[in-house]
Amino acid sequence: MSEPKSTHITWHGGHVTQNEREQIFGQKGCVLWFTGLSGSGKSTIARRVEQLLLERGRYAYVLDGDNLRFGLNKDLGFSPEDRTENIRRVGCVAQLFSDAGSIVLTAFISPYRKDRDAARALVPEGRFLEVHVATELATCEARDPKGLYKKARSGVIPNFTGISAPYEAPEAAELVLKTEGKTVDQTAQEVVDHLLASGYLAN
Repeated sequence: MSEPKSTHITWHGGHVTQNEREQIFGQKGCVLWFTGLSGSGKSTIARRVEQLLLERGRYAYVLDGDNLRFGLNKDLGFSPEDRTENIRRVGCVAQLFSDAGSIVLTAFISPYRKDRDAARALVPEGRFLEVHVATELATCEARDPKGLYKKARSGVIPNFTGISAPYEAPEAAELVLKTEGKTVDQTAQEVVDHLLASGYLAN
C-alpha cells in the first residue's frame, strides 16, 4: 500500500470503540464483498440481503458499483489501472463502514484477485467475507439485463469482463453462491444463514 501524499497529517482516534457500537447494533461489523460477472446477480442479491438484515433490525448498507461511478469514482473508466483504483477507493469506504459497526455489502465485478486481496487487507482478519456469485457466463449473457454483453460482442464496449477482459474467480471465497435454479430469496437467505452461523449476527 502506498503512503499518503500528505505528510503533515495525524490519525485521530475516537472515544467510541467498535465493540461499543457492535453491542448496540447486535452484530459484528464486516465487509461482504460480492464478486462475479456482470449479470451474475451481485447487486440483486446484495440488495435483498440488506433488506433481510434491516428486517431483523440490523445495520447494513450496499455499496453498488454503478452507483459509486456516478460520484466518488466518476473520474474512472474501465482500464485495468482504473479498475484497480476503483476497488481501492471502495475498499477504503467499506473499511470505514465496517469500523462503524455496519455490515457493508459491496457489489462489484472486481475481476482481479490482487485488488480483492488488497481490499481484504484493509480490514482486520475475520471481518472480510468474499462472496463469489458464481453464475456461469452463458447464464449471465442470456440474462444481459443492461444489454452490455450484446454491445461487448459487437465491439461497442471494450475491456468487458468475461468477453474482452479477464475475470479471475476467487480461489478460497468464504461463500460461493450458485444462482442457477434458485430464487433471489433463497440465495439471499444463504448469506444471512452464513452470517448467523459464523457469529456475525446476534440471535
